[in-house]
Amino acid sequence: MFYQYRQMTPEERAQVVQQRRERGFPLHAPPHPFRHAGNYFITVVNYEHKPIMAEPARRSEIEARLLDELRPFEVDVNAWVVLPNHYHTLVSVKHLDLLSAALKQIHGATARAWNLQDGLTNQRRVWYKFRDRMIRDEAHFYHALNYIHINPVKHGYVQDPYEWPWTSLENYRMTWGRDWLNEKWTAYPPGDFGKGWDD
Repeated sequence: MFYQYRQMTPEERAQVVQQRRERGFPLHAPPHPFRHAGNYFITVVNYEHKPIMAEPARRSEIEARLLDELRPFEVDVNAWVVLPNHYHTLVSVKHLDLLSAALKQIHGATARAWNLQDGLTNQRRVWYKFRDRMIRDEAHFYHALNYIHINPVKHGYVQDPYEWPWTSLENYRMTWGRDWLNEKWTAYPPGDFGKGWDD
């Protein structure tokens, strides 16, 4: 929606803002209609989808921060994938506000560090706000899990999802085995899980 909004006429923009106001959504950010305990599929993008995490070290840094720094906020990371311009996580939270606070901390620290590294202090926005989908049931959970693990293939970075190092797929293989993963893939294929917002 963010990118479409910039292409709209002033009249179209006013209509979208009015619709969001009527629904109680933030005017210029993704809504977070569910805030209570549960599982959530989280998507975070680099601002304007620029590949700010193109360097492998940055993907490794954000992966490590997600796994280490979410725990104190009572956020369990069930699955993840980090790509050059966005990442997805499947998390269990006590309250979405705790996750929001944790991501704000992680994103603030990485934005400052990376902008310093690139000589772009106060000149570049690194992150856009996160988008969440509450997981409805076990089937939805496994569709999301499989979508996360196939994401590097979907975006054309590798042909085999096991080739991408910045993902939880290898952890699942080591813990549950390939047969278990194949069963879950067959039973819960991702289908068009990300259609319209992760194309």
